[in-house]
Amino acid sequence: MESSEDGGTHSEPPDPDVLEVDPTGRYIRYEEVLGKGAFKTVYKAFDEVNGLEVAWNQVRIDEVLQSPEDLERLYSEVHLLKSLKHNNIVKFYNSWIDDKNKTVNIITELFTSGNLRQYRKKHRNVDLKALKSWARQILMGLSYLHSHKPPIIHRDLKCDNIFINGNQGEVKIGDLGLATVMEQANAKSVIGTPEFMAPELYDEDYNELADIYSFGMCMLEMVTLEYPYSECRNSAQIYKKVSSVSLVNNQPLFPLVDERQFMK
Repeated sequence: MESSEDGGTHSEPPDPDVLEVDPTGRYIRYEEVLGKGAFKTVYKAFDEVNGLEVAWNQVRIDEVLQSPEDLERLYSEVHLLKSLKHNNIVKFYNSWIDDKNKTVNIITELFTSGNLRQYRKKHRNVDLKALKSWARQILMGLSYLHSHKPPIIHRDLKCDNIFINGNQGEVKIGDLGLATVMEQANAKSVIGTPEFMAPELYDEDYNELADIYSFGMCMLEMVTLEYPYSECRNSAQIYKKVSSVSLVNNQPLFPLVDERQFMK
């Protein structure tokens, strides 16, 4: 508030760059889009209490309500984010439903360098030492998720869903919207990204080890700079190759990276 010449007060003029403010008045949303998914848009935002730039994840309820599965996935993500506390899992700050604008809003930490896939494309010459560091951090995040009772499975682990702060080399797992808490010995639904899905996911009979397969695919992409199964034209071709891995004397269709390299 500023004093006027007649001794009164008046509010500062509104910032034209601010498009939205959360119900508490703490977070402000800017127009800049950081990322866009199937049903979620991520904007740059600011936490005025702590003076931090943050990510404002916004989902239009109308779009989500077209599919009950998407709505369940969204609520699952919010519930999980609230409960998870680990250095290699994306931090959750706040969430709310905006009935007037028909949106669900989630505030999370902001990553200066985007996701690991973008970062690797930008920096093509990366030493094995850096890849080891990224691998360890991803595995520590997965170990935390899988150590829950029952275990939490991500189910859509890929380089697009792993985020990095390039100035610190910090790597964190995000986009837990597809994750599920294992209420039984095995999960029973097929969901994920075909190029990174373990063969058992297609059989609808899997456990947390499916994430370890996806981790391996992530590291293959990091090492080779190629998206897995890029030679395939559609999901059916990918499924054929993935499912045949266990049919040819258990020999994989791609060269393996020795995991011991990453754990030294």
